[in-house]
Amino acid sequence: MTAADPKHAPGKGKNQFQCPQCNVVAQHEWSEVTLTNGKNVNAGHSVFLNTKLTVVGNFNLSCCYVCRNITLWQDGLIVWPSPNQILPPSEDMPDNVKGLFEEARGVYALSPKSAAALLRLAIQVLCVDLGGKGENLNSDIAKLVEEGLPRKIQQALDVVRVIGNNAVHPGVISIDDNPQTVSALFKLVNLIVENMITQPAEVGAMFESLPNSAKAQIEKRDS
Repeated sequence: MTAADPKHAPGKGKNQFQCPQCNVVAQHEWSEVTLTNGKNVNAGHSVFLNTKLTVVGNFNLSCCYVCRNITLWQDGLIVWPSPNQILPPSEDMPDNVKGLFEEARGVYALSPKSAAALLRLAIQVLCVDLGGKGENLNSDIAKLVEEGLPRKIQQALDVVRVIGNNAVHPGVISIDDNPQTVSALFKLVNLIVENMITQPAEVGAMFESLPNSAKAQIEKRDS
């Protein structure tokens, strides 16, 4: 599945967003969580007196119109199913990279440090797919820069590399103090894949669709 636009990310009160259970961008129905309150009387027999429904202010439910599954929210954050408000991997992400990305998504809520380390490993594997040796991520990025890697993609790679390193080694970046830093890394990895794999493939396919005569003229011009 292609990574959804940020406007489709789950959010409390939104009528339409990407369902945390079925991943479909769908309409959702919202309701408040209620509890039944009463009194215990008559020596061991539970009898509800003046039964009423009381709204629990910081809990809400959303129901997906597609899969009809319920999501539980507390203070605007998903608490069930397992919290995961990270957008899914790009459709064009290589399978060996996608596996690490999904593993990072799965552990992010419990351990942002682990997620950051996995994402660093993911871009190391991606750099190998793009022609790197896999021995040193910094060197592989430098090689890609020599081959014309766009500056913004180099910066994205280095952000993931540096923060991933800080997750497993003491550094100046405190992931414990700012776990949101790690959530941004997922977007950067998708951005890297889009620029290095998706866009070149789309341009290549469009070029190949040109008439042979036009491609011959272009080749003659550039030779």
